[in-house]
Amino acid sequence: MHSYLIESEDSLSLQKKRESIIDKQHFKDVPIEVYDMEEIPLSNALEDLDTYGLFSNKKVIIIQNIDSLKYDDNAFDFDHLFHYIENPNPDYLLIIESRKLNNTLKVTKAMKKICQYEKIEIDSKAFIKEELKGYKIDFQTILLLDEYCMGDITKISNECAKLKEYKFNDKTITKKDIEELVVKKMGDSKDLVFAFSRSLALRDKKDALKKYHELLSYQLEPFGIIGLLASQYRIAYQVKVLESRNLKDREIAELLGEKSDYRIRKTREITSLYSENELLQCLQKLADMDYQLKTSDVDPNHLLEMFIINI
Repeated sequence: MHSYLIESEDSLSLQKKRESIIDKQHFKDVPIEVYDMEEIPLSNALEDLDTYGLFSNKKVIIIQNIDSLKYDDNAFDFDHLFHYIENPNPDYLLIIESRKLNNTLKVTKAMKKICQYEKIEIDSKAFIKEELKGYKIDFQTILLLDEYCMGDITKISNECAKLKEYKFNDKTITKKDIEELVVKKMGDSKDLVFAFSRSLALRDKKDALKKYHELLSYQLEPFGIIGLLASQYRIAYQVKVLESRNLKDREIAELLGEKSDYRIRKTREITSLYSENELLQCLQKLADMDYQLKTSDVDPNHLLEMFIINI
């Protein structure tokens, strides 16, 4: 088998499984090319699969975040990919990675049928116990560490290494150690900005204020948040205009210079909640706030909170 489909929400688990496959298939020390579907078109990876290497007959092609693509918007490329998998180059190893597959989709069923499929599921609490073997730690402390890391195996691994180093002498880890040494994990700031925009679009003032204060905890300044919001509303307006032409996500992404259609798909979740005029009004309000911040001593936090309250 020269084509693998791996599913895992944890980056460390994906990395270890990737390394295991490469080693098992005897592709160690072979050139590796990585294509992230949230950043790079699938066609780039396909071109690499169809091209012979200059310095080595063998190569490893890794396609990440395949779940960020919709078949309807990428039918030609997906069909090309399926054709390759059914007629693979024996000198190439293809590894397709996904955070979470939608098993109801035909494209998912097709990939599982023609690839060697593996889903990696790790019990985070058992992982902590194994990582801290040789150290005294009770179950409540394990639960607290898991909570602080939000079950993220990669973060758990890093935090366990830090805790072991710090408590090397007495080999005992307590809740106090977790509270003092482990930095609580928060969600991705980009996702939070989108969630903030969605709360604004839904006119959910309470949730929008909550999301705003969460963004402040990322050490983002109100001035920076205004810029992020303006960027989100700007692309929302562009997508809203282009939607009227019945364009697919991929076509809109190409017109707007986006490397993949992922951001377009996410943006479409809020464009239906606004008219074109309302989006322009939001952009104007943000521009006015930006001007006030640059020309006066107004409190930026107050400006943003008033923007939220008056949505």
